[in-house]
Amino acid sequence: MSETQIPTIRNRTAGPDAAKTTGRPRTSSGPALSPLGLFTVLLGAALPLIDFFIVNVALPTMDRDLHAGPAVLELVVAGYGVAYAVLLVLGGRLGDTFGRRRLFLAGMAAFGLTSLACGLAPDAWSLVGARVAQGASAALMLPQVLATIHSSTSGSRRARALSMYGATAGLSMVAGQILGGVLVAADIAGTGWRAVFLVNVPVALIGLLLSVRTVPETRSNRPAPVDLPGTVLLALSLITLMVPLTEGQAAGWPLWTWLTLGAFPILAAAFYVVERRADRADQAARSSAEGGGGRGAGQTPLLPPSMFALQGLRRGLPMVVPFSIGFGGFMFVIAVALQQGLRYGPVDAGLALAPMATTFFVASLMGPRLVGRYGSRVVTAGGLIQAVGIVLLMLAVWRDWPDLSLTGLLPGVALAGFGQGLQLPVLIRIVLADVPNERAGVGSGVMVTTQQSALALGVATLGTLFLALAPSAGMANALIITLVAQLGAIALTLLLSLRLPRTVS
Repeated sequence: MSETQIPTIRNRTAGPDAAKTTGRPRTSSGPALSPLGLFTVLLGAALPLIDFFIVNVALPTMDRDLHAGPAVLELVVAGYGVAYAVLLVLGGRLGDTFGRRRLFLAGMAAFGLTSLACGLAPDAWSLVGARVAQGASAALMLPQVLATIHSSTSGSRRARALSMYGATAGLSMVAGQILGGVLVAADIAGTGWRAVFLVNVPVALIGLLLSVRTVPETRSNRPAPVDLPGTVLLALSLITLMVPLTEGQAAGWPLWTWLTLGAFPILAAAFYVVERRADRADQAARSSAEGGGGRGAGQTPLLPPSMFALQGLRRGLPMVVPFSIGFGGFMFVIAVALQQGLRYGPVDAGLALAPMATTFFVASLMGPRLVGRYGSRVVTAGGLIQAVGIVLLMLAVWRDWPDLSLTGLLPGVALAGFGQGLQLPVLIRIVLADVPNERAGVGSGVMVTTQQSALALGVATLGTLFLALAPSAGMANALIITLVAQLGAIALTLLLSLRLPRTVS
């Protein structure tokens, strides 16, 4: 299906929520997102991303307190990431069907409750279970953010909102580790590592109160039923890829990890075949409906392959993968290297990344103006700047280890953060630029699933490489080799950036 053949259907305000949006600004397709509403949904976007990274600096304390061991600690990270990634596309589909504001509220409430369960977990396995539930609740909430922005803004307001989303996403990933270090070191009321989860509870309550008043209800005019075969196959594909990669190193690569990895390409191929067949049936049903015939139920795929006919999604989404693999792997590896290699405390380990957070945010704010002048070449420039930052960091490690100070880290992490800030917000705009409003939930689900899966893969692949090399090569050499691998991912993003559409809408 070509880009022009995918119909754009107006979003509508539904049921009793229609009255609640009276008096708000409106776009041509429904209620507009106010500045306070944008702040509220961005708060919902920040929470899941912060929580993916906030545990990195808390893991040593959890290990001492719960006697967890490395394999279970990996599950604390992986359980959240896998549940989150597996259910994101389904969360976007449910928002299209039942209302994005409604799913956002449900996800926010569930996120607060599961965060409380994490903070009160009596043992390691209870924490793992609570983290899986927390990841599932995040998957309900996060897809509604991009879908709401996409369906309740337009023109320059949408461009600014997507830039703010990109800034929030990148800043949250860095700030998560900074905040985690501060909370663990503060040991508020003796809570120790538990504070990294308990802090979410009041934030979720504030988000719920704001959401009721400020977030408009939108949904698709053609709500599609859940694609059960596609959902199951996507879940199994992601599980068979991410669980063995994440757990393999800690478990010693037993037979089950290799068997599970071997099942991944088979399940992924089955998912593609099922979705392509459903997509063709869906297009046939659309043609029949336009000709006066009926439309069959259960034919709309979870992830329509025809969406990849959209130029922005087809060219932008492949860039998100190496970018996020490098980002996720770097954040995990640097946390381990600083705490275990340089013996930094949790606060210093977090503060080492403060320059990255600052420059990322500055670059994100500069992005819209630069994109208006230079188009997608801003992404290419950002990749080059990020690469220079990683090289400076490698030189600092080679020259000063084990006496590497925060000052020595500053130039490398600052430049890397600035380069990342020029890339991520623009990539998000490009990926979602051509997605029709009726598929805003599916498009945002695809975007965040790709991003989240790649972040988890970065932790699994670059993290595994670093942990495998450290005992024999030494921490400094393991870090340098891992940074070289990240440079390879950056080189790939640079090559792919040359294929991006020059003009960014």
